[in-house]
Amino acid sequence: MEEKFSLKDHLFNQPKVAQLAKDLARVYPAFREKAFVDEVATAFPVLELKQRIAHIRTCLHTHLPPTYQEAVKVLLNALPAPLDESRSDKDFGDFIYAPFSDYVAHYGCTRQELAFSLAALREITKRFSAEDAIRYFINAFPEETLATLLTWTQDPNYHVRRLCSEGSRPMLPWSQKLSWPPETALPILDRLFADPTRYVTRSVANHLNDLAKRMPDLVLNRLNIWSEMGKQDAAEMAFLQKHALRTLVKTGHPAALTLLGFGDHQDISVTEVNHDASVQMGNALSFGFEVSANSPKTISIDYVMHFQNKQGNLAGKKVYKLRVAHLTTNRPLIVEKKHLLRRNMTTRPLFPGTHKVEIQVNGAILAHFFFELLP
Repeated sequence: MEEKFSLKDHLFNQPKVAQLAKDLARVYPAFREKAFVDEVATAFPVLELKQRIAHIRTCLHTHLPPTYQEAVKVLLNALPAPLDESRSDKDFGDFIYAPFSDYVAHYGCTRQELAFSLAALREITKRFSAEDAIRYFINAFPEETLATLLTWTQDPNYHVRRLCSEGSRPMLPWSQKLSWPPETALPILDRLFADPTRYVTRSVANHLNDLAKRMPDLVLNRLNIWSEMGKQDAAEMAFLQKHALRTLVKTGHPAALTLLGFGDHQDISVTEVNHDASVQMGNALSFGFEVSANSPKTISIDYVMHFQNKQGNLAGKKVYKLRVAHLTTNRPLIVEKKHLLRRNMTTRPLFPGTHKVEIQVNGAILAHFFFELLP
C-alpha cells in the first residue's frame, strides 16, 4: 500500500532541524546542537504543521542568547543566501525558516523593538515569506507598520515587495485576522499593481480577490482606474484582473463578467448532459455536456459540486473552473470532464451518498445532475 504523503513531515523533519542547528552553531558556538535537535524532533509526532513552527520557535528561545536583539542577530547570521532574484514567480522559500519570523513576531512585537524587528522581517522574508509574522505588527502598530510597508513597496527585492501585499491580505490563509478596515491596504496595492514581477502581481490579485468578497464595487473601481492608467503591461493587467475577479465570476457578478469580456447568460443552452450514475470513492466522476448559443458569446464555464456531510445532507459546495470559450451562433461546444474523488482528503472529507453537480455558464446555473458516491 502506498504511504500517504505528509506535508508536515516533508516540511519539518529531523534532517532539516539538524541542518538548522548546524547553521546556528556555526554562527553561535554556544548553541547546543544535539540538545536542540532532540528537543525539537521528539515532539514532532504529536504536532501539526503550524504547531511545529511554534514548537521550534519556543525551543529557539531556550537555546539562543537571553536578550532579544542578540538572539535575532544569531538567527539573521544563520540565514542562507537570499532566494534567487532572477526568478519571477513561485519561489516561496524553505518552511524551516518560518520559526525565525515567528520568533520575531512573538518576542519582538513591542514599541521598543519595533524598528529592529521590522528590519529583521525584511531580511527573513528574502529566504521565507514573513507574511504571517508581519500581521502581528500590523495589528499592534498599524500606522507605523503601514508606513514601513509603503516604503518597502519600492524595495529592490521582489520578495520584500510581495510581503507588503501578501502580509496585508484581508483573508490570508493560516493567519490571524487583521484589526484594521480591509481597504486600509489599498495604497500598498496602488504602488504594486504595475510591478514587473509576477510573484508580486499574483499577490496583488489574491489580495483583491479577498477584498472583492466584501467590497466588490471597490475592487472593480480600482481595477478600472489601474487599467486606464496604462502603467502595467496589457497582458499582465489582464492576468491581474482575471485572477482578482475569479470569485466574483463564479458568483455571476454582472460587472465582473463585463470587465473580463464575458456576455450574459441569455440565449445560452446546456444540453446533452451525460454522467456516471455512480462512482467508487477514490475514482473519477466522468461527465459531459454541450453548450450552445443563439448569438456569438464569450463564456466562462464552471461546475458546482454539492457534497454530502456526515448527516447525509447536501451541506457543502465548491465551484470549479472548467474553461473559457467563444461560442458562435448555433455551433455547440462539447465539454468533457473527469473529477477525481479522493479518499482521506484533509481539506474536504468525502462521505458516501447522493451528490449534486450544477453546470454554470457566465454565473448562471443552466443544468444539473445527481450521482451516487459509493464507499
